[in-house]
Amino acid sequence: MDEIKQLVAAIKKGDLKPIYFLMGEESYYIDKISDYIEDNVLEETEKGFNQMVLYGRDVTIDDIVSNAKRYPMMAERQVVIVKEAQDLSRTIEQLAKYAANPQPTTVLVFNYKYKKLDKRKALYKAINKIGVVYESKKMYENQVADWIRRTLAGKNYDISPKAAQMLVEFLGTNLSKIDNELNKLKIVLPEGTQITPDHIEKNIGISKDYNNFELRKAVGQRNILKAHQIAKYFADNPKDNPMVVTVALLFSFFSQLLQLHGMSDKNPRSVASALKVNPYFVNEYIEAARNYPMKKVSYIIGVLREFDVKSKGVGANAVPQGDLLKELLVKVLG
Repeated sequence: MDEIKQLVAAIKKGDLKPIYFLMGEESYYIDKISDYIEDNVLEETEKGFNQMVLYGRDVTIDDIVSNAKRYPMMAERQVVIVKEAQDLSRTIEQLAKYAANPQPTTVLVFNYKYKKLDKRKALYKAINKIGVVYESKKMYENQVADWIRRTLAGKNYDISPKAAQMLVEFLGTNLSKIDNELNKLKIVLPEGTQITPDHIEKNIGISKDYNNFELRKAVGQRNILKAHQIAKYFADNPKDNPMVVTVALLFSFFSQLLQLHGMSDKNPRSVASALKVNPYFVNEYIEAARNYPMKKVSYIIGVLREFDVKSKGVGANAVPQGDLLKELLVKVLG
């Protein structure tokens, strides 16, 4: 985040580089930086002649270099943006010659999503010397809730820990999807609002009572009735609640419990740090560890591995996903 702020601040000041190579697994920041350059480097009156957007699937490296070498018309510089540049991955190293001697009046931007340059090769070294190479890394799941909180705080909104966790459970680590949903909430909710599970349920359609987050909580408490109620809801709504996602979440949960059992210092702050969970949820983990001794946790992890395979259709082709989940819960909660 700090790297992005510094990059944007430099562009604002007019400290522009001849090449920006934006790459990596997380497309959200690649798009944000590219869009900022597209919107702010040139005046609106300059963009008609001096700003060009190309797409990797439609051009060659020679096409890009030819456009980059043009001189700006009635402006100090031109901007050339290559979107979906990962489609040029097989020939991208051909850009090294241009990168070694770029046109100083051109700002050339590459959106190279889901891939990375080889740092040992000439292109990376040339761009890193005279331009910017930014790698947008995928966030870990335990980091996303805090990202949601910080993103909303920047727009004068707050969000409860449970509401943030609901978004993570439902949307995963895809920041673009999460940002789209947050924008929907900002349209209907006034600034200063604390976003709650009720807001999430009403405006995004995620049930606040029947979701993987609540299932994990019910299992941790050994609340058999609630766990089976959620399982029935999942069985009735299989498209919104795929078994493979539920199994993965429970596997992560019990793996954390196994780690918790092995800790000598079970102070809540230490537990939150070691398990990489929000301190708000630490007591749920401590309670679950009391409900599931280490031997039981080890057994459950084995069961979850078995059902992970079954949920993917191996050895259980004819068994409905809802029935598989009920069978799994019997073994976990028994």
